[in-house]
Amino acid sequence: MILNPVDIVERIDKEDFQKKYFKPHRPLLIKGFAKQWGAYEKWNLDYIREKAGDQIVPIYDNKPADANKSSDTPATNMKMKDYIDIIKSKPSDLRIFFYIITDRLPELLKDFTYPDLGMKFFKRLPTLFFGGSEAHVLMHYDVDLGDFFHVHFGGKKRILLFDQKQNELLYKVPLSVHTIEEIDYDNPDYEKYPALKYATGTEILMEHGDALFIPGAFWHYNRYLEPGFSLSIRALPNRPSKFLSMLYHVFIMRYTDKLMRKIFKAKWVKYKEDWAYRKSSKALEKLKKK
Repeated sequence: MILNPVDIVERIDKEDFQKKYFKPHRPLLIKGFAKQWGAYEKWNLDYIREKAGDQIVPIYDNKPADANKSSDTPATNMKMKDYIDIIKSKPSDLRIFFYIITDRLPELLKDFTYPDLGMKFFKRLPTLFFGGSEAHVLMHYDVDLGDFFHVHFGGKKRILLFDQKQNELLYKVPLSVHTIEEIDYDNPDYEKYPALKYATGTEILMEHGDALFIPGAFWHYNRYLEPGFSLSIRALPNRPSKFLSMLYHVFIMRYTDKLMRKIFKAKWVKYKEDWAYRKSSKALEKLKKK
């Protein structure tokens, strides 16, 4: 893969952010952004354990989803304190997905404010994502196509970003918002997936307090290098064409895929991945002929 560095600033005003990053859909890393929040000093795994330790939370791991089950079925459930104890004590691929602050721990809402950068944030769903030192999140883009800020707390984290022009080179699975699940983006197998070699994206390393602007519909692959968690605050699509695309993704594409998966199970998953591989192989052939 061709991975370029992300633009990095320590501060930016609304005008520059809108002109250079939001409107042209370019990612941006703001180092130490959370220093302006109470969360910067307070938020760590011990603090979350203290506040939410007895809550039962769904736990996911790095294994591909069981084709015979719903794609969002967790690997297990456990108390938050037990989960945090595990990821702090040893290497672990366990993670928590989409922990909604408003519903689960609303007192955290007072620890941060929404950035004044001209984005209309959807304030109902500020969410946390947790991971152990070996956890990663499947390469995907968000089904609602919203722009969002990803603010990290705890240990280091690596993120890869790609725009929609890279779809076929990434082996995008049809009727889905993810790529072929077995692809290892930390150690790509270019012999098996040769098109990946030509995919052009951005590589980001995040530390405690950093904020990453991820434009809507950007592919992202998250790899925790150390135990930690991130806050995601998002804005809904702000253009009619993008809003219509979001409606298609959420209400037509997603439910069509769920229905087919329920009926055909593993056969449907295999069919889509074979389809993705054929499309990417054709895209690679065209690219080589140029």
